[in-house]
Amino acid sequence: MNDSVLRELVPSVIGVLVRRGADFAAAEDAVQDALVEAVRVWPDNPPRDPKGWLVTVAWRKFLDAARADTSRRHREVRVEREPVPGPSESVDDPLQLYFLCAHPSLTPASAVALTLRAVGGLTTRQIAQAYLVPEATMAQRISRAKRTVSGVRFDQPGDVATVLRVLYLVFNEGYSGDVDLAAEAIRLTRQLAAGTSHEEVAGLLALMLLHHARRPARTGPDGRLVPLAEQDRSLWNTRLIAEGVDVLQAALARDRLGEFQAQAAIAALHADARTAEETDWVQIVEWYDELVRLTDSPVARLNRAVAVGEADGPRAGLAALAGLDPALPRHTAVVAYLHERDGDPVTAARLYAEAARSAPSLPERDHLTRQAARLNSQLRG
Repeated sequence: MNDSVLRELVPSVIGVLVRRGADFAAAEDAVQDALVEAVRVWPDNPPRDPKGWLVTVAWRKFLDAARADTSRRHREVRVEREPVPGPSESVDDPLQLYFLCAHPSLTPASAVALTLRAVGGLTTRQIAQAYLVPEATMAQRISRAKRTVSGVRFDQPGDVATVLRVLYLVFNEGYSGDVDLAAEAIRLTRQLAAGTSHEEVAGLLALMLLHHARRPARTGPDGRLVPLAEQDRSLWNTRLIAEGVDVLQAALARDRLGEFQAQAAIAALHADARTAEETDWVQIVEWYDELVRLTDSPVARLNRAVAVGEADGPRAGLAALAGLDPALPRHTAVVAYLHERDGDPVTAARLYAEAARSAPSLPERDHLTRQAARLNSQLRG
Protein backbone atom coordinates (compact mmCIF):
# COMPACT_ATOMS: atom_id res chain seq x y z
CA MET A 1 0.00 0.00 0.00
CA ASN A 2 1.46 3.37 -1.00
CA ASP A 3 1.84 6.47 1.16
CA SER A 4 -1.05 8.33 -0.48
CA VAL A 5 -3.52 5.59 0.51
CA LEU A 6 -2.17 5.64 4.04
CA ARG A 7 -2.62 9.39 4.23
CA GLU A 8 -6.20 9.08 3.03
CA LEU A 9 -6.97 6.74 5.92
CA VAL A 10 -5.57 9.07 8.58
CA PRO A 11 -8.58 11.44 9.06
CA SER A 12 -11.09 8.61 9.45
CA VAL A 13 -8.84 6.70 11.88
CA ILE A 14 -8.36 9.85 13.96
CA GLY A 15 -12.13 10.30 13.93
CA VAL A 16 -12.65 6.79 15.32
CA LEU A 17 -10.20 7.46 18.19
CA VAL A 18 -11.86 10.78 19.00
CA ARG A 19 -15.28 9.11 19.14
CA ARG A 20 -13.81 6.55 21.53
CA GLY A 21 -12.74 9.31 23.91
CA ALA A 22 -9.28 10.48 22.82
CA ASP A 23 -8.68 14.19 22.44
CA PHE A 24 -7.72 15.27 18.94
CA ALA A 25 -4.00 15.93 19.63
CA ALA A 26 -3.56 12.59 21.41
CA ALA A 27 -5.38 10.82 18.59
CA GLU A 28 -3.03 12.41 16.04
CA ASP A 29 -0.01 11.24 18.05
CA ALA A 30 -1.36 7.70 18.27
CA VAL A 31 -2.13 7.52 14.56
CA GLN A 32 1.37 8.81 13.73
CA ASP A 33 2.79 6.00 15.87
CA ALA A 34 0.54 3.48 14.13
CA LEU A 35 1.68 4.71 10.71
CA VAL A 36 5.32 4.19 11.69
CA GLU A 37 4.40 0.64 12.74
CA ALA A 38 2.57 0.12 9.44
CA VAL A 39 5.60 1.18 7.43
CA ARG A 40 7.64 -1.41 9.31
CA VAL A 41 5.16 -4.31 9.27
CA TRP A 42 3.01 -4.07 6.16
CA PRO A 43 5.62 -4.76 3.45
CA ASP A 44 6.07 -8.32 4.80
CA ASN A 45 2.61 -8.84 6.30
CA PRO A 46 -0.07 -6.59 4.71
CA PRO A 47 -3.40 -6.56 6.58
CA ARG A 48 -6.67 -7.57 4.93
CA ASP A 49 -8.39 -4.58 6.57
CA PRO A 50 -5.89 -1.65 6.60
CA LYS A 51 -8.23 0.78 8.35
CA GLY A 52 -9.19 -1.75 11.01
CA TRP A 53 -5.52 -2.57 11.57
CA LEU A 54 -4.65 1.12 11.97
CA VAL A 55 -7.55 1.71 14.37
CA THR A 56 -6.53 -1.25 16.55
CA VAL A 57 -2.84 -0.30 16.69
CA ALA A 58 -3.50 3.43 17.10
CA TRP A 59 -5.95 2.80 19.97
CA ARG A 60 -3.36 0.63 21.71
CA LYS A 61 -0.75 3.36 21.20
CA PHE A 62 -3.17 5.91 22.64
CA LEU A 63 -3.80 3.81 25.75
CA ASP A 64 -0.06 3.26 26.24
CA ALA A 65 0.60 7.00 25.94
CA ALA A 66 -2.25 7.84 28.31
CA ARG A 67 -0.88 5.44 30.93
CA ALA A 68 2.63 6.87 30.49
CA ASP A 69 1.30 10.43 30.84
CA THR A 70 -0.66 9.54 33.95
CA SER A 71 2.41 7.88 35.45
CA ARG A 72 4.55 10.93 34.65
CA ARG A 73 2.03 13.32 36.23
CA HIS A 74 1.92 11.17 39.36
CA ARG A 75 5.71 11.43 39.55
CA GLU A 76 5.50 15.21 39.22
CA VAL A 77 3.03 15.39 42.09
CA ARG A 78 5.28 13.23 44.27
CA VAL A 79 8.44 15.21 43.66
CA GLU A 80 6.72 18.62 43.80
CA ARG A 81 8.83 19.91 40.93
CA GLU A 82 12.15 18.87 42.53
CA PRO A 83 14.18 15.97 41.12
CA VAL A 84 14.08 13.00 43.50
CA PRO A 85 17.49 12.06 44.95
CA GLY A 86 18.88 8.57 44.41
CA PRO A 87 18.15 6.03 41.67
CA SER A 88 15.06 6.46 39.53
CA GLU A 89 12.12 4.10 39.82
CA SER A 90 12.26 1.14 37.47
CA VAL A 91 10.77 1.56 34.01
CA ASP A 92 9.55 -0.79 31.30
CA ASP A 93 11.61 0.88 28.56
CA PRO A 94 14.81 -1.06 27.80
CA LEU A 95 18.12 0.76 28.00
CA GLN A 96 18.39 0.36 24.24
CA LEU A 97 15.56 2.85 23.78
CA TYR A 98 17.96 5.62 24.81
CA PHE A 99 20.41 4.54 22.13
CA LEU A 100 17.64 4.31 19.55
CA CYS A 101 16.57 7.89 20.28
CA ALA A 102 20.19 9.08 19.96
CA HIS A 103 20.80 7.27 16.68
CA PRO A 104 23.51 9.01 14.62
CA SER A 105 21.17 9.30 11.62
CA LEU A 106 19.00 11.75 13.56
CA THR A 107 19.64 15.47 13.87
CA PRO A 108 20.17 16.74 17.44
CA ALA A 109 16.74 18.43 17.40
CA SER A 110 15.02 15.23 16.25
CA ALA A 111 16.94 13.11 18.77
CA VAL A 112 15.88 15.40 21.62
CA ALA A 113 12.25 15.42 20.54
CA LEU A 114 12.15 11.62 20.12
CA THR A 115 13.80 11.10 23.53
CA LEU A 116 11.21 13.29 25.23
CA ARG A 117 8.37 11.51 23.43
CA ALA A 118 9.54 7.88 23.60
CA VAL A 119 11.52 7.81 26.86
CA GLY A 120 10.12 10.79 28.74
CA GLY A 121 6.50 10.05 27.90
CA LEU A 122 5.71 13.69 27.09
CA THR A 123 2.96 14.44 24.58
CA THR A 124 3.71 16.08 21.26
CA ARG A 125 1.81 19.15 22.46
CA GLN A 126 3.97 19.46 25.58
CA ILE A 127 7.21 19.12 23.61
CA ALA A 128 6.02 21.70 21.08
CA GLN A 129 5.17 24.12 23.90
CA ALA A 130 8.57 23.60 25.48
CA TYR A 131 10.35 24.37 22.20
CA LEU A 132 7.95 27.18 21.22
CA VAL A 133 7.08 25.63 17.86
CA PRO A 134 3.67 24.71 16.37
CA GLU A 135 2.36 21.33 17.43
CA ALA A 136 2.08 20.21 13.80
CA THR A 137 5.76 21.02 13.24
CA MET A 138 6.81 18.98 16.25
CA ALA A 139 4.52 16.10 15.22
CA GLN A 140 6.20 15.99 11.82
CA ARG A 141 9.66 16.10 13.41
CA ILE A 142 8.87 13.20 15.74
CA SER A 143 7.18 11.21 12.99
CA ARG A 144 10.20 11.60 10.69
CA ALA A 145 12.52 10.57 13.52
CA LYS A 146 10.46 7.45 14.20
CA ARG A 147 10.50 6.48 10.53
CA THR A 148 14.26 7.00 10.43
CA VAL A 149 14.93 4.57 13.27
CA SER A 150 12.05 2.16 12.68
CA GLY A 151 14.29 -0.43 11.03
CA VAL A 152 17.31 -0.09 13.31
CA ARG A 153 18.56 -3.36 14.79
CA PHE A 154 20.79 -3.43 17.85
CA ASP A 155 23.62 -5.83 17.03
CA GLN A 156 26.28 -3.50 18.47
CA PRO A 157 26.61 -1.60 21.77
CA GLY A 158 25.02 1.83 21.72
CA ASP A 159 27.06 5.02 21.78
CA VAL A 160 26.80 6.29 25.36
CA ALA A 161 28.49 9.57 24.43
CA THR A 162 25.74 10.36 21.91
CA VAL A 163 23.00 9.56 24.41
CA LEU A 164 24.62 11.84 26.99
CA ARG A 165 24.89 14.71 24.53
CA VAL A 166 21.19 14.39 23.71
CA LEU A 167 20.30 14.45 27.41
CA TYR A 168 22.57 17.47 27.95
CA LEU A 169 20.80 19.26 25.07
CA VAL A 170 17.48 18.59 26.79
CA PHE A 171 18.85 19.94 30.09
CA ASN A 172 20.22 23.10 28.52
CA GLU A 173 16.85 24.00 27.04
CA GLY A 174 15.65 24.85 30.57
CA TYR A 175 11.88 25.04 30.66
CA SER A 176 8.93 26.65 28.96
CA GLY A 177 5.19 26.15 29.12
CA ASP A 178 4.06 23.38 31.44
CA VAL A 179 7.12 21.17 30.97
CA ASP A 180 10.32 21.74 32.95
CA LEU A 181 12.91 20.29 30.60
CA ALA A 182 15.78 20.71 33.06
CA ALA A 183 14.00 18.59 35.68
CA GLU A 184 12.90 16.15 32.97
CA ALA A 185 16.50 15.76 31.79
CA ILE A 186 17.60 15.00 35.35
CA ARG A 187 14.84 12.39 35.68
CA LEU A 188 15.87 10.74 32.40
CA THR A 189 19.54 10.76 33.37
CA ARG A 190 18.70 9.16 36.72
CA GLN A 191 16.85 6.49 34.77
CA LEU A 192 19.86 5.89 32.56
CA ALA A 193 22.22 5.85 35.57
CA ALA A 194 20.05 3.17 37.19
CA GLY A 195 20.59 0.93 34.16
CA THR A 196 24.32 1.41 33.56
CA SER A 197 27.45 1.90 35.66
CA HIS A 198 29.12 4.11 33.03
CA GLU A 199 31.14 6.76 34.86
CA GLU A 200 30.25 9.51 32.37
CA VAL A 201 26.53 8.93 32.98
CA ALA A 202 27.25 9.63 36.64
CA GLY A 203 29.37 12.63 35.61
CA LEU A 204 26.51 14.12 33.61
CA LEU A 205 24.03 13.50 36.42
CA ALA A 206 26.35 15.24 38.89
CA LEU A 207 26.80 18.17 36.49
CA MET A 208 23.04 18.57 36.04
CA LEU A 209 22.38 18.44 39.78
CA LEU A 210 25.06 21.02 40.57
CA HIS A 211 23.86 23.42 37.88
CA HIS A 212 20.19 22.90 38.77
CA ALA A 213 20.98 23.67 42.40
CA ARG A 214 21.90 27.26 41.43
CA ARG A 215 18.81 27.82 39.33
CA PRO A 216 16.75 29.77 41.94
CA ALA A 217 19.47 32.42 42.09
CA ARG A 218 20.12 32.78 38.36
CA THR A 219 17.45 35.41 37.73
CA GLY A 220 16.22 38.33 39.80
CA PRO A 221 12.57 39.10 40.68
CA ASP A 222 12.35 41.19 37.50
CA GLY A 223 13.63 38.34 35.33
CA ARG A 224 17.09 39.81 34.89
CA LEU A 225 20.08 37.50 34.51
CA VAL A 226 22.21 37.40 37.68
CA PRO A 227 25.91 36.54 37.07
CA LEU A 228 27.43 33.80 39.22
CA ALA A 229 29.55 36.22 41.25
CA GLU A 230 26.47 38.27 42.20
CA GLN A 231 24.09 35.41 43.02
CA ASP A 232 22.51 35.07 46.46
CA ARG A 233 24.09 31.77 47.47
CA SER A 234 21.59 31.26 50.26
CA LEU A 235 19.11 30.46 47.47
CA TRP A 236 21.20 27.55 46.18
CA ASN A 237 19.71 24.12 46.85
CA THR A 238 22.15 22.50 49.27
CA ARG A 239 20.44 19.10 49.02
CA LEU A 240 21.05 18.94 45.27
CA ILE A 241 24.62 20.17 45.76
CA ALA A 242 25.34 17.46 48.32
CA GLU A 243 23.88 14.77 46.07
CA GLY A 244 25.78 16.08 43.05
CA VAL A 245 29.07 16.03 44.95
CA ASP A 246 28.42 12.48 46.19
CA VAL A 247 27.63 11.25 42.67
CA LEU A 248 30.72 13.00 41.29
CA GLN A 249 33.06 11.59 43.93
CA ALA A 250 31.82 8.06 43.21
CA ALA A 251 32.43 8.60 39.48
CA LEU A 252 35.91 10.09 39.97
CA ALA A 253 36.86 7.15 42.19
CA ARG A 254 36.69 4.89 39.13
CA ASP A 255 39.69 6.80 37.73
CA ARG A 256 38.29 7.03 34.20
CA LEU A 257 37.96 10.76 33.75
CA GLY A 258 35.62 12.12 31.07
CA GLU A 259 34.48 15.56 30.05
CA PHE A 260 31.24 15.56 32.04
CA GLN A 261 33.10 14.58 35.21
CA ALA A 262 35.58 17.42 34.60
CA GLN A 263 32.75 19.90 34.07
CA ALA A 264 31.01 18.64 37.20
CA ALA A 265 34.24 19.06 39.20
CA ILE A 266 34.37 22.72 38.12
CA ALA A 267 30.71 23.19 39.09
CA ALA A 268 31.41 21.53 42.46
CA LEU A 269 34.23 23.99 43.19
CA HIS A 270 31.89 26.90 42.50
CA ALA A 271 29.24 25.33 44.73
CA ASP A 272 31.77 24.78 47.52
CA ALA A 273 32.69 28.48 47.76
CA ARG A 274 30.66 30.32 50.39
CA THR A 275 31.32 33.61 48.58
CA ALA A 276 32.56 34.50 45.11
CA GLU A 277 35.82 35.76 46.65
CA GLU A 278 36.49 32.33 48.21
CA THR A 279 36.32 30.50 44.88
CA ASP A 280 39.35 28.27 44.32
CA TRP A 281 40.21 29.60 40.86
CA VAL A 282 43.61 27.92 40.77
CA GLN A 283 42.04 24.49 41.07
CA ILE A 284 39.32 25.46 38.57
CA VAL A 285 42.05 26.33 36.03
CA GLU A 286 43.57 22.89 36.63
CA TRP A 287 40.24 21.23 35.90
CA TYR A 288 39.83 23.34 32.76
CA ASP A 289 43.27 22.11 31.70
CA GLU A 290 41.93 18.55 32.02
CA LEU A 291 38.77 19.47 30.10
CA VAL A 292 40.78 21.04 27.27
CA ARG A 293 43.00 17.96 27.16
CA LEU A 294 39.94 15.71 26.89
CA THR A 295 37.96 17.74 24.35
CA ASP A 296 40.18 20.44 22.80
CA SER A 297 36.93 22.44 22.78
CA PRO A 298 37.11 26.16 21.92
CA VAL A 299 34.33 26.77 24.45
CA ALA A 300 36.38 25.07 27.17
CA ARG A 301 39.39 27.20 26.20
CA LEU A 302 37.25 30.34 26.38
CA ASN A 303 35.96 29.45 29.84
CA ARG A 304 39.49 28.55 30.90
CA ALA A 305 40.62 32.08 29.94
CA VAL A 306 38.03 33.53 32.34
CA ALA A 307 39.32 31.27 35.13
CA VAL A 308 42.93 32.23 34.35
CA GLY A 309 41.89 35.88 34.52
CA GLU A 310 40.51 35.31 38.01
CA ALA A 311 43.47 33.22 39.20
CA ASP A 312 46.40 35.12 37.64
CA GLY A 313 44.96 38.49 36.68
CA PRO A 314 43.05 39.88 33.69
CA ARG A 315 46.09 40.29 31.44
CA ALA A 316 46.91 36.62 31.87
CA GLY A 317 43.30 35.88 30.96
CA LEU A 318 43.56 38.00 27.81
CA ALA A 319 46.77 36.19 26.88
CA ALA A 320 44.98 32.86 27.34
CA LEU A 321 42.55 33.89 24.59
CA ALA A 322 45.33 33.84 22.00
CA GLY A 323 44.50 31.58 19.08
CA LEU A 324 40.75 31.49 19.71
CA ASP A 325 38.40 32.65 16.95
CA PRO A 326 36.92 36.05 17.93
CA ALA A 327 33.66 34.92 16.27
CA LEU A 328 33.24 32.25 18.97
CA PRO A 329 29.98 32.82 20.89
CA ARG A 330 30.55 34.94 24.03
CA HIS A 331 34.19 35.62 23.06
CA THR A 332 33.59 39.39 22.89
CA ALA A 333 31.78 39.37 26.24
CA VAL A 334 34.74 37.61 27.88
CA VAL A 335 37.20 40.13 26.38
CA ALA A 336 34.99 42.97 27.64
CA TYR A 337 34.94 41.53 31.16
CA LEU A 338 38.71 41.05 31.25
CA HIS A 339 39.32 44.62 29.99
CA GLU A 340 37.02 45.95 32.72
CA ARG A 341 38.95 43.93 35.31
CA ASP A 342 42.16 45.40 33.85
CA GLY A 343 40.97 48.98 34.44
CA ASP A 344 40.02 49.85 30.85
CA PRO A 345 36.32 50.86 31.05
CA VAL A 346 36.29 52.59 27.66
CA THR A 347 37.25 49.43 25.77
CA ALA A 348 35.09 47.29 28.03
CA ALA A 349 31.96 49.42 27.43
CA ARG A 350 32.45 49.29 23.67
CA LEU A 351 32.94 45.53 23.71
CA TYR A 352 29.96 44.91 26.02
CA ALA A 353 27.75 46.79 23.55
CA GLU A 354 29.21 44.81 20.66
CA ALA A 355 28.68 41.52 22.50
CA ALA A 356 25.06 42.44 23.23
CA ARG A 357 24.30 42.69 19.53
CA SER A 358 25.29 39.05 18.98
CA ALA A 359 24.06 37.61 22.31
CA PRO A 360 22.45 34.14 21.94
CA SER A 361 19.47 34.95 24.18
CA LEU A 362 17.35 37.94 25.19
CA PRO A 363 18.29 37.81 28.92
CA GLU A 364 21.98 37.71 28.00
CA ARG A 365 21.58 40.58 25.55
CA ASP A 366 19.84 42.67 28.20
CA HIS A 367 22.55 41.89 30.74
CA LEU A 368 25.38 42.91 28.39
CA THR A 369 23.53 46.07 27.38
CA ARG A 370 23.20 47.04 31.04
CA GLN A 371 26.90 46.38 31.58
CA ALA A 372 27.78 48.75 28.73
CA ALA A 373 25.34 51.37 30.04
CA ARG A 374 26.77 51.10 33.56
CA LEU A 375 30.31 51.75 32.39
CA ASN A 376 29.27 54.56 30.05
CA SER A 377 27.40 56.21 32.91
CA GLN A 378 30.50 55.98 35.13
CA LEU A 379 32.64 57.51 32.36
CA ARG A 380 30.24 60.42 31.92
CA GLY A 381 30.09 61.01 35.68
